[in-house]
Amino acid sequence: MITEYDDFTWKTSFVRPMQSEVVNALRRGDRQRASMLLSNFHHTKEALTKEDFSYILEYCAEAPDPLLFQYFQFVMETLELMEEKAIGMSKSIYRYVIRALSRGGYAREALHWLAVLGEKESTHATIPIFNIFLNAFGSRADLKDAECCLEILESLFLGKSEITYCELLKLAVLQGNLPAAYDIWKDCSRYYSPSIITQRRFIRALTALGDLQSAYHILQHMVVLAARSSDYLRVSSKRRYQSSRLDIPVPALNEFEDLTLPSCQGKLATGEHLVDAQPELFEEKTQSGNNLSYKGVDGAANTLKSAPNAVKQILRWAFNDVLHACVQFNNCQLAEHLFTEMQKIGLQPSSFTYDGFVKIVIAGKGIAYANKVIKAMERRGIGLYSDTLAALSVGHSNSSQLDLAEELLERISEIKPKHIHAINALLSGCAIMNEPERAVRILAKMKHVNMKPTLRTYELLFSLFGYVNVPYEEGNVLSHVDVSKRISIIEMDMFNNGIQHSFVSMKNLIRAFGSEGMIEEMLRYLNIAENILWNINPYQKSDLYSIALHALVDAKETHRAVMIFKIMRSCSLPTNILIYNTMIECCKWLPCFKSASALLSLMLRDGFNPTVVTFTSLLKVVLANDDFEWALDLLDICKIEGLQPDIQIFNTVLSHAYARGKIHVLEYIVECIHRAKIQPDPSTLWYTFCAYEEHELYNTAIEALLVLSMRMISEDVSILSEKRIVFEDLILSEEPDAELRIIRAFQAGEEFFATALLNLRWCATMGATISWSPEESLWARRLASSYDANKRPHINPSDVPKSWRRNQLNHPYWKAY
Repeated sequence: MITEYDDFTWKTSFVRPMQSEVVNALRRGDRQRASMLLSNFHHTKEALTKEDFSYILEYCAEAPDPLLFQYFQFVMETLELMEEKAIGMSKSIYRYVIRALSRGGYAREALHWLAVLGEKESTHATIPIFNIFLNAFGSRADLKDAECCLEILESLFLGKSEITYCELLKLAVLQGNLPAAYDIWKDCSRYYSPSIITQRRFIRALTALGDLQSAYHILQHMVVLAARSSDYLRVSSKRRYQSSRLDIPVPALNEFEDLTLPSCQGKLATGEHLVDAQPELFEEKTQSGNNLSYKGVDGAANTLKSAPNAVKQILRWAFNDVLHACVQFNNCQLAEHLFTEMQKIGLQPSSFTYDGFVKIVIAGKGIAYANKVIKAMERRGIGLYSDTLAALSVGHSNSSQLDLAEELLERISEIKPKHIHAINALLSGCAIMNEPERAVRILAKMKHVNMKPTLRTYELLFSLFGYVNVPYEEGNVLSHVDVSKRISIIEMDMFNNGIQHSFVSMKNLIRAFGSEGMIEEMLRYLNIAENILWNINPYQKSDLYSIALHALVDAKETHRAVMIFKIMRSCSLPTNILIYNTMIECCKWLPCFKSASALLSLMLRDGFNPTVVTFTSLLKVVLANDDFEWALDLLDICKIEGLQPDIQIFNTVLSHAYARGKIHVLEYIVECIHRAKIQPDPSTLWYTFCAYEEHELYNTAIEALLVLSMRMISEDVSILSEKRIVFEDLILSEEPDAELRIIRAFQAGEEFFATALLNLRWCATMGATISWSPEESLWARRLASSYDANKRPHINPSDVPKSWRRNQLNHPYWKAY
């Protein structure tokens, strides 16, 4: 019979007192007294038999791992005494000795006793003892010891049992040897009809090795076997399932003769078209030769209804193995297929099944679909694993639903260190949404449950708390002191936990100092990063320099920025479009368009084409000289180059027109924005409104604010009409918390809607009439008429400087500079 060979318990009520005293001394850890008591066996007048030593050796074989070394010595002492007393060895004695030696890592001694056993007992009943050895050394992935054991088996013509194949399979998994797993399966299925327990072990192994397709293939046969087989499964004293059928290590006639894996074996499953590559699960087939006749889904379901609960449990575990492997390989299609088939054949998904299914649908179909699965679980009264809650929290954090993410973390009854990834995901969401207050709450929770931060935690903390005023206002002396204090605390805690800086943590630190305008500290950390991160690649080093360049330009440190850029060029560090755009923008502080042109030429020679951001940087240089005519030409050239302008490039011109009081330029740009079907943003509204207000054109300012707020909601009049009733209720509400309702009505990413409605509500308060047809506004009509009357002459593409592509700066547009 197939038995759990490691489930040996010496069962007798006739344990002699001397044995009991020795074992009790070993239990107390009194090794010296145990040896002294064992030596007393020399002086006993009673005849000693192997039963007098069986209890001692059994205890040594089952000893806890930390005591294995001293028990190995005690086992050797016991064997010497038995040899001196000429006491013969039984199979149970061999079993205990080999188990004790194998678990202790004494391969040579254990192999010696295996050879002795084989010479004395060349029967198949000794194979379980060989399996004990493979079990112990297989966990260490020691191929040489396993090969020696197999050589002894072959020399004694003992063959292999099903459990032998399972132990060899463990060794293949530990070595990551997928071809070996195929060979083991082929050999095992040739000589055996693999039991449902064995098949489940192969499924686990194949999923661990990355071959979902072969595991899926075996799962098909496993369901058929579960539906047909009458094998009785029993539960061992260690709560493990065991098969009751005979385990004879010789070829056996069976209906699964030479069960082969799919022809595409050897290819690690990536999840693409995996289901399509296999026959439909449990589809009807006719039996022909060695082909297996599958039962249909309904037939399998009807048969499994009467199957023992143990069989159903093992089958459910096998489905779970494949389904959880789908999470690792991101195969949502197969996971859904397996989940559906489980229910079709009458296997109700467990909490562990749902755990894997929820994780894969979050990745494959999004958090909204996962929430539907959770509701189905709750209707069935199935509890959620802590890991499931953590996965859901990560999903909500990634979608910026931080309230739900935090709530799900609170529902975890016992937060463990493995849940740190969920906390890090929430901290990342806090960094993206700029919610340091929530992050402080999360850190307090971590401290309360004594959870240690990881490197990723510290990287996020530098990003969250490395600045004070940004992005709302510039840094000052007080904020600089606060920033330094925060970063010192984080760094001290980081080093106390034995965590060193990474590229990302240094990158976030340099960015934080740069954002606060702490230039000296930023450059000092840039120097530190170069010293401690000596193994970073050139692209990462270039990334650090890029951050420093951006901060230096913002701080008007033009000479330092030029110096850093020259260092990059001299060290042959790779550049990118962002670095060139930053350096072109740096030229606005000189202001020198020739330098910007030289940088543009260098950028083109390096193979980078200009982007909208490049044109925005050029505009800033041109506008520094108050040359609005050339700025408008650049806007036209940008369009000719095939680039779609964004609101930022128009706002660049608007801000300068507002600062210089050029209302006619401002109005022209506003109409350009409208003609380009680009929605304005709050900055557009601010520059326009303030320009009129500073010229005391108050009615025009309010009218412009009304029109632009409508356009910020939508450029489509039909959409405005559809939302009119809902929006008017918010705008004209007389409730004291009307503004708060407007703010709460829109989720993250929809702030522009709230801003527009608040503007419209303010206009209504000022007595303006809200019109949902902004094109009928007199102001809008005047701007359209003025644009048509004063339309700039179209620039012929052939007149555009060829320097954009050929690096020749000889066109009249450039000669003026």
